Amino acid sequence: MSSAPFGVMLTAMVSPFAADGSLDLDGAQRLAVHLVDERRHDGLVVNGTTGESATKTDAEDEAILRAVVEAVGDRARVIAGVGTNDTVHSIHAARTAEKCGAHGVMAVTPYYNRPPQEGLVAHFLAIADATNLPMITYDIPKRTGTAIELDTLKRIAEHPRIVANKDAKGDLEFAQWGMRETGLSWYSGDDALNLALLSVGACGMISVVGHIVGDRLAQMADALQAGDLTRAREINFSLLPVYTGMFRTQGVILTKAALTHVGLPGGPVRLPLVNATPEQVARLRADLTAGGVPGFE
Repeated sequence: MSSAPFGVMLTAMVSPFAADGSLDLDGAQRLAVHLVDERRHDGLVVNGTTGESATKTDAEDEAILRAVVEAVGDRARVIAGVGTNDTVHSIHAARTAEKCGAHGVMAVTPYYNRPPQEGLVAHFLAIADATNLPMITYDIPKRTGTAIELDTLKRIAEHPRIVANKDAKGDLEFAQWGMRETGLSWYSGDDALNLALLSVGACGMISVVGHIVGDRLAQMADALQAGDLTRAREINFSLLPVYTGMFRTQGVILTKAALTHVGLPGGPVRLPLVNATPEQVARLRADLTAGGVPGFE
């Protein structure tokens, strides 16, 4: 595996909310501590998609980032999601993240306005120029409508602060070319492809299922690094029901349902997302039981 500037095992952390929908900062700190101290996390991404960044205010983003940095920033890397479809807004978010003590920033491809590749280059470089923090680009065309092309990645990879790419493209051939041609550290952003991407050179994972099985994902990466492919496959196969189960509907919905079930902070989701139905929770319990996750029997 390539070098891992932010560690190997990271999770894109939910933003816990209270029952009335307000931000639960105490819960965010308790969850962050649990993930780092109990689930073997090297780092956390705060204010990403799984953190419901689309329905939080800038003030809420700053508050939860400060809370997580205070809770675990001395022993884990805290990465701030700063990507929006407005470059000026993203620059502001990146500068705020630097003031909050984040160890890096992550910027998703601008969504909805579907910029051309030249616009992507200008967007990512402008964010990278705005702070002294290392930066991860985030390529997830099924959400944004625009993929980062290989030539674009090669160009932006020349910037000294653009050091990694989170890959949720679902294209293993592209991933291999990206690793070979750009020199960027490569993070899996698609849980079902974690082992596949690690096996061809990715340095780590920015996971969703890591909320509940981060320790097992870390063990899988350890086994692969040690050359024990048989053990890595065994762990991956055991996690297949978890990968499937956590994404039967939108991932934040079921992640928060899973956290609530085991007594960890999560709370409700914000509209236009809706909380899991009793039927969805029952199916989730069956999936996670099949995946050997304690507490779901």
